[in-house]
Amino acid sequence: MLRRDFLRKTATGISAAWLGRKTSLAAVLAFDAPTRKYTAHDTVTLGKTGIRTSRLAMGTGTIGGGGHSNQTRLGMDPFTRLLLDGYHDNGLRFFDTADSYGSHPYVAAAVKRLPRDKVTILTKSDHRDPAAMRADLDRFRRELGVDYIDILLIHCVTEDDWTTRYRGIMDVLSEAKEKGIIRAHGCSCHSIEALRAAAASPWVEVDLVRLNPIGSHMDADPATVIGVIKQMRASGKGIIGMKILGQGDLRRRQSEAIQYALNSGVLDAFTIGAESREEQDDLTHRIAAA
Repeated sequence: MLRRDFLRKTATGISAAWLGRKTSLAAVLAFDAPTRKYTAHDTVTLGKTGIRTSRLAMGTGTIGGGGHSNQTRLGMDPFTRLLLDGYHDNGLRFFDTADSYGSHPYVAAAVKRLPRDKVTILTKSDHRDPAAMRADLDRFRRELGVDYIDILLIHCVTEDDWTTRYRGIMDVLSEAKEKGIIRAHGCSCHSIEALRAAAASPWVEVDLVRLNPIGSHMDADPATVIGVIKQMRASGKGIIGMKILGQGDLRRRQSEAIQYALNSGVLDAFTIGAESREEQDDLTHRIAAA
């Protein structure tokens, strides 16, 4: 149990004892009014996948592309320590990586020092060719140092017909799931048309969606996107939010953005990439305060 949770539960027990038997029912109800509290390390289930992980994922691809990101630019030791601190001190068990970020070796360095069954690894492939996707499955596992990958997504889909156009790689991922190479498959969407196609596809088990209160770097306005996500949730898809801080546009409104994500009612989890221990601690504190 994390220390802050122990202190919170102890305080709750003291408060209950203080009320005593002579406290009126009205006072008890007023004191114990239901409120929804969140923590970054809450255990959540991603739709119907059965995958249980932390509410906050440690993003590894801030300004990511071409095999690099702000996180990888920290260097191997500082980045690995950041991931391990997230696990040990903040209870974060969800690693969000991708081939294009170049962060697989850094995640591998952290995961090899952790119990494999206690962490969730999500990664993404940019390939659209079935043979290349098969090769990615083998290479990704070597780079991550694991026997299986929890979630593998088709990265950055934009086409409205992607669920037919890319049937070949979808079949490769379905076969990989049957063999236990991956536990769930899905996509990350970068257009409203692709998002709607994902919502309609029974193949999509997990979707990485862009959501924030100002519509920054999103597929459409927040109300439209939330409407599509509700369709996804109704069919049991796991929903993970990204661009929660609008790719930096909400850096001065972080608490508002985090509260929006938490109270949207449509996200199972969300990913944010911290670049320092201070940023990571700040994120977990803001979630707890929302």
